[in-house]
Amino acid sequence: MPSFETTMLIGGRRIEGQGVPLEVENPFTEETIAMVGTADEGQLDAAIGAAREASRAWMRTAAVDRAELLHEVAEGIRARTDELAEAMTLEGGKPLVENSDEVSWVVACFRYYAEIGRDSAGRVIPSIESTQLAMVLKEPHGVWGCIVPWNYPLLLLAWKLAPALAAGNATVCKPSELTPLSTLMLADCLDPLPPGVVNLVAGGGDVGAAITADPRVDGVAFTGSVETGKKVGHACMDRVARVNLEMGGKDPFIICSDMADRLDVAAKGGAWAAYLNSGQVCTSAERFYVMDDVYDDYVNAFVEVAESLVVGDPMQPGTDIGPMVSASQRSKVAGQVEAAVSSGAELLVGGDSGGNDSGHFYSPAVVTGAAAETSLLSEETFGPVAPLVRVKSLDEAIELANSTPYGLGANIYTQDFKTILRCMREIKAGTVWFNDPLTDNDAGPFGGFKQSGLGRELGREGLEAFQETKHVHIESEVAPKEWWYPYSQYAGGADQPHGA
Repeated sequence: MPSFETTMLIGGRRIEGQGVPLEVENPFTEETIAMVGTADEGQLDAAIGAAREASRAWMRTAAVDRAELLHEVAEGIRARTDELAEAMTLEGGKPLVENSDEVSWVVACFRYYAEIGRDSAGRVIPSIESTQLAMVLKEPHGVWGCIVPWNYPLLLLAWKLAPALAAGNATVCKPSELTPLSTLMLADCLDPLPPGVVNLVAGGGDVGAAITADPRVDGVAFTGSVETGKKVGHACMDRVARVNLEMGGKDPFIICSDMADRLDVAAKGGAWAAYLNSGQVCTSAERFYVMDDVYDDYVNAFVEVAESLVVGDPMQPGTDIGPMVSASQRSKVAGQVEAAVSSGAELLVGGDSGGNDSGHFYSPAVVTGAAAETSLLSEETFGPVAPLVRVKSLDEAIELANSTPYGLGANIYTQDFKTILRCMREIKAGTVWFNDPLTDNDAGPFGGFKQSGLGRELGREGLEAFQETKHVHIESEVAPKEWWYPYSQYAGGADQPHGA
């Protein structure tokens, strides 16, 4: 068993948490692999205070200098790819190959924001008079709280941390209580940054709530459930703090009739979208709407792919599907499937332990015949389940795709450009993928419609989320204006005041 970093990072110092310790479980062996002390009230106060103090100098640091430091952070993370990937696998259950990919995406995110953070600080706009200069400035807020879930602990932190730092903010970051180890391991990679610019604290919902409520925290970036996200949003609105929320999803996946000759590819893409990280992805495909004339063939192709996947030890190179993160998460997924089957649906394959004697496994499931009102088709599942639904037309598929309170992502397989145009315009989702599911792009904004969230991460929009906008108006002629007082000068038909 490797040794793990369990100390927090506060004001540039590694500190043992003095709060109630967290037991970190390996979801494959179900053994406790580490104990992590959480931040008590005094330590959290110190972390926020350190961020507030560090923000004053950091926001004045030249953007080009901040960029160089972020590149150093990226290089430090890249150098520790193997260690970080192993830690994420042991604490979260995602296959090692997927976690190695995650680390590379983290590095790319830091490098992207290192560059665009020094690309622009605003813009010059047309002035009212020739003697004036008018500008729009983009400035940091000060301190941001970053609250991160367990499914992609480093990537979803990077999506917040990298743009926040590039914009000139200091941060207080809290990983999930289920997966704190990999985040705490980042401390050494953050050494190039001034002390206090990044603070890493461990804890549960109480620590997250305290960060959200603290008046010294200017904004909170959160990824997690709708229920918790609403609480974060309300707490921030109560004190008019900035907030960025990425919450739940129930992403649709549409298979069109013109894919009849490529159903094998569409089945592999669908399985990837449904089962990646055991279905524990914000943008997992959780509802498949398949045109009637290709439905039977698609079901057969999908089942064939699902049955071929290797379910087992996530540290082994040949494993496709690892365990789910916790017993409670597995229980929720199993409950949704059981309720659907009780209501008349059919479980074609999966839904068991995949032959494993220990671990929170739920083998890739394919379900048909589920009613639209079941939780399996209306509520977030967050597990390796693919409910396949027969539809008669694209009209019906789009209507069903838009039928939930969510709007994070959507996938469509089609070879018809007119169908692409229609779906991209009519489907209510923050990201719409055609023929290539779940591909993220650092330059492309990520976020949701409806209850899936507020604001965007990634892209320039992701940088602007951590910036305040200021209008600056400069007049070079320090002299009275003809439109000032007294208004009596306009009596008798003289020109009206400027802007009247």
